[in-house]
Amino acid sequence: MNFELKALTAAAAAREKCDLLLVLVSEHAALGSDALGAMAAHAVKQGDFALSCGKQLALYQVPAIAARRVVLLGVGAGTAKDVRNALASCASALKSEGVTKAVVSLTFEANAQIVAAAVQAVADVTYLYTHTKSQAKPIGLAKVVLGVPSKNAAVASAFETAVAQQEGVSVAREWANRPANHSTPTMLANAAKSIAKAARMSCKIHGPAEVAKLGMGAFMAVAQGSREPLRFIELHYNGTAKTEAPIVLVGKGITFDTGGISLKPAAEMDEMKYDMGGAASVLGVFQSLAKLQPAINVVGLIPACENMPDGAAVKPGDVVTSMSGQTIEILNTDAEGRLVLCDVLHYAARFKPTALVDMATLTGACVIALGGLRSGLFSTNDELAAALQSAGDAALDPCWRMPLDDEYADGLKSNFADMGNVAGRAAGAVTAAKFLQKFVGNIPWAHLDIAGTAWKSGAAKGATGRPVGLLVQYLLNQAQAPRAAQPAKTAARKSAVKPATSRRTTAKASA
Repeated sequence: MNFELKALTAAAAAREKCDLLLVLVSEHAALGSDALGAMAAHAVKQGDFALSCGKQLALYQVPAIAARRVVLLGVGAGTAKDVRNALASCASALKSEGVTKAVVSLTFEANAQIVAAAVQAVADVTYLYTHTKSQAKPIGLAKVVLGVPSKNAAVASAFETAVAQQEGVSVAREWANRPANHSTPTMLANAAKSIAKAARMSCKIHGPAEVAKLGMGAFMAVAQGSREPLRFIELHYNGTAKTEAPIVLVGKGITFDTGGISLKPAAEMDEMKYDMGGAASVLGVFQSLAKLQPAINVVGLIPACENMPDGAAVKPGDVVTSMSGQTIEILNTDAEGRLVLCDVLHYAARFKPTALVDMATLTGACVIALGGLRSGLFSTNDELAAALQSAGDAALDPCWRMPLDDEYADGLKSNFADMGNVAGRAAGAVTAAKFLQKFVGNIPWAHLDIAGTAWKSGAAKGATGRPVGLLVQYLLNQAQAPRAAQPAKTAARKSAVKPATSRRTTAKASA
């Protein structure tokens, strides 16, 4: 999608030639005497149009307006969230046949977050998956002009950032939506190499032999039941001096999760193609970095493999040795995500990162606790947690901090290994995070459980591209922050917050 930002008054927007003109009107907008303002005011007075969020009035070939189609769109109070929600209701108009150019005109002063939300919403509703559809017809919309009453440096910068963010979100959605046979570990590795052709980027792919040499016994155990060879993907973005320590992002890349020998129920198992949502997010973030080129160093690590119930598959009760030397009793083969992550989290220490952030569709328990609105955030560092939460709020990609009390790790004790890989149903999202914590040492670390936010089920089934927006915003904030303000290595915080728990499981439950 080609986006353009223009300074457009309401009168100028009326003169803009396009196939569709979306006029966003807030409850606080001062409607002028121009053609658009007079029309909106008259429609409100007659009761044909309301300014509450999402209300629409469609018009065709209106005199004195150059656009062929016009839609008046109420955006309530005109907040960033209102703008995003209102534009989300315009999918059919934006994807209509014959619409190749659209103008989205804000009739009120827009700040940076509102502009970003508008870009985000338009990109979201115009995304269309076509990769495995033989008769799919791409949408005709090729250009979107975002018109604002006045354009300043902050608004222009937010617009450019939002466009790059949405490219990353689109990449993440595309790879997560592809079926497992079109999104194998090898294919993900090739996608990473393609992204790494951009300036300041490089990519290294580790195959089974290299992973074995590294001693990643937990990662290899998950992959051993699949005919698809594992891939350990290592991406580097070098935006500043090599002496500057990087931020490391780790994304879980289970390209299909059957549960292994601990087989999942058949219902909705097709959704386990989304179990590489963390990996897709890393690819998306690097796509955005390629466009934005911020002054920061970032390393992206993706352990990619399938979890299959082959005759060679790892079995409940087996004990494996992780790269850290710690042994793990595999009590449930469907708790495989933490096994591939733990080796890569240990590997990440070699980069001496200022922060280590992993994202994974890890637990059904997090879906029960937080639903699909907020990602679960676990962190050993208050500053890092606050930075991620603030970035998520700014990007309209929110998360919620969960506890990491030491006592939650008690259930991971094993009679036959240093630890088990599960600790029962109670606080399942927390105990999964406690497992990962055993492999990060003193590095400031955060874990994002995106099992509830990386994709949607039902009629709107599909990947969301989250948490690319959160992560890109966090990295940009860190690039602009004084180096002394970066998170210090502090001890884990004991939180008093209690997570929601349930004995129910869902098809989204992935470990």
